[in-house]
Amino acid sequence: MKAQSDQPPTDGSRAVRLASFGGPEVLDVREVPAPQAGPGQIRVRVTAAGLNPMDWIMTADADTAARFGLSLPAGFGTDYAGAVDQVGDGVSGFAPGDRVFGGALSRAVADFVVIDAAGGTAANEAHHTPDGVDDRTAATLTIAGRTASAALAAIGLGASDTVLIGGAAGGVGVFAVQLARIAGARVIGTGSAASADYLRDLGAEPVVYGDGLADRVRSLAPGGVTAAVDLHGVETVHAARELGVPDGRICAIAVQVDGVPAANGASAAPGALEEIARLVAAGRLRVPIAETFPVERIRRAAELQSGRHVRGKVVIDL
Repeated sequence: MKAQSDQPPTDGSRAVRLASFGGPEVLDVREVPAPQAGPGQIRVRVTAAGLNPMDWIMTADADTAARFGLSLPAGFGTDYAGAVDQVGDGVSGFAPGDRVFGGALSRAVADFVVIDAAGGTAANEAHHTPDGVDDRTAATLTIAGRTASAALAAIGLGASDTVLIGGAAGGVGVFAVQLARIAGARVIGTGSAASADYLRDLGAEPVVYGDGLADRVRSLAPGGVTAAVDLHGVETVHAARELGVPDGRICAIAVQVDGVPAANGASAAPGALEEIARLVAAGRLRVPIAETFPVERIRRAAELQSGRHVRGKVVIDL
């Protein structure tokens, strides 16, 4: 029997919908029927949704969307946080009122999302939100946290390493820098000159990206760099190779480079996301929120996020 919260039933809800694929200009907030939890499912009343580059990349054109299994009309956003308000038949481990966070591929920016309770991927999953982690922060963890964890695992990062992290001030970089420091590694992070203090605050030694990157890193770390993660493109991959880092200890997340391991959120180890949430709850890892927007300003939020110069995370309030 389906269990519901004490809130009154909701027949309609808001959701961001795309009538065509494209940029932020195609995002609209629509009134839609409220989804219902079926057997084995829970319904979550979403309070916050975190944005990621993949959100706009995979909805930018029809060919890319098809590779992710998306068709029109499509939703938007994957990371969410909120509270369970409906539990379908056969579900255990979740009850109405439980605070949860997770992933709902390209449908998170909505008042309600329905999740398979046994789901185990960022496209369709729910985890209990630890005490001490607010919903806005919880809504930033799934994609970026998993990706950072997977990237560091791919290079076998340890306490004896000096790691170069490219794109360290971005949404994934926030996690990668701090997780690397927690692992005991020395971290050198690339960013703009204006991001230097921000990177230092995260625990990285800042270095400006662009021509001559390898020389600047060499001056900063004359003892050498032992590993590298490129969170943006290939510049850090090339610099790491120039610095003598073997391909097996370089990871890229945004492009495929022959001989270089790749990582994404789907390749994170089981339990990685829960561990990140525990680190946040314990005060050992923090997530800077660059800006929050009401759902009615989804286009402006997507424009800011897609500019790729945000320090930290962009969150939508619902």
